[in-house]
Amino acid sequence: MKVLMLGWELPPHHAGGMGIACYQMSKELSNHGVDIEFLLPYTADFKIDFMKVTPTHAQSVHEVRNAGGVYDTANYGIIKNYAPGSLDLKKQHDLFAHNVAIMTESREFDIIHAHDWLTFRAGLEAKRVSGKPLILHVHATQYDQSAGGFGNPEVREIEYMAFMMADQIFAVSEYTKSVIVEHYNIPANKIAVVHNSMDVETSINESSNLHEYLKIMKNNGYKVVVNAGRKTLQKGLTHLIESARLVVNKNPKVLFLLAGGGEQENELIELAAEYGLSKNVIFEGWMNGTGKPWRDSFKIADVFVMPSVSEPFGLAALEAVGYGAPVIVSKQSGVCEVLQNCFKVDFWDTHQMADMILSLCENDSLAQEMWKNSYREYTAQNWTKSAHVMHDNYKKHAGVVA
Repeated sequence: MKVLMLGWELPPHHAGGMGIACYQMSKELSNHGVDIEFLLPYTADFKIDFMKVTPTHAQSVHEVRNAGGVYDTANYGIIKNYAPGSLDLKKQHDLFAHNVAIMTESREFDIIHAHDWLTFRAGLEAKRVSGKPLILHVHATQYDQSAGGFGNPEVREIEYMAFMMADQIFAVSEYTKSVIVEHYNIPANKIAVVHNSMDVETSINESSNLHEYLKIMKNNGYKVVVNAGRKTLQKGLTHLIESARLVVNKNPKVLFLLAGGGEQENELIELAAEYGLSKNVIFEGWMNGTGKPWRDSFKIADVFVMPSVSEPFGLAALEAVGYGAPVIVSKQSGVCEVLQNCFKVDFWDTHQMADMILSLCENDSLAQEMWKNSYREYTAQNWTKSAHVMHDNYKKHAGVVA
């Protein structure tokens, strides 16, 4: 089975969880005998031996800011004046689709597998040129990225057109499948659920931690609550800051670490200052989503909180469990479907969120028992099951008889 896979990022050059998911799922698919050529819109060094990675045009990863900014679709199309150094997503999107169409003519493959909206038009072009089946993999929609709103109308139109014309859609959760059905009017029988998994990095030096200050504070009886990811409206972090105020009012020996960058960072810093939380909330800017600094932010956690307004899956929660923390996740997240041993809360219910944080920070036996049970679920959730679903759908659409 030969697959032409279209993506926007792969580690170590990535801005979000999609790159990690693409890498890990492709590795597992290769174990099932799938021959993958992965097309990217930039050139970079990748130490990948299980698939071929091909740039579609000659720009460096640094020119697309380490693949960053691609999730801020406010900067797509309808915005005509770009800030200096910003990524012109419309130009990138058009160029990627154009070059993929040209490259498709010289390749032999059975299936086109495209990830998220930035590759959807390229996928449709590849389908037009080759006549091969197109499968769209949905990691997030405009509904999610606009926190339950309509989002960018041009991007929304691209999503809808692609969903209608695709042969098959993979959704990362039942939650995401319901979003596609309810908000894009796509038939449910066209969508297969392919849950994400997370293989955490274990070969990183343990001799030191980036957060030495937090280690010292923990030795003095403090607890550390962590959130790691993009600071955007979708992630519900204003609700976390509100919960932090309630927590600190009851227990000032709880610290909050918000790791990751995003366009909402300044707003969150100002909100924390307004609430008098400057001593208790620590902001860490953007960091690559792999490697020791990223891992250290998870390892320092006594509790991990993911309060997303709309989260198609939520790999960070699985990652936190893999690194040893009990987790609190919003009920509006797909990871709820594979993690039962965690606290689940409506993103807007800041009082209940605060109570849950305090319960885990003040009851070590509860926190340890919850983590041990969730870790068993984490280890049971692997890419093998999802690869079987994808491979079976590949064969069905390619007309391969089992």
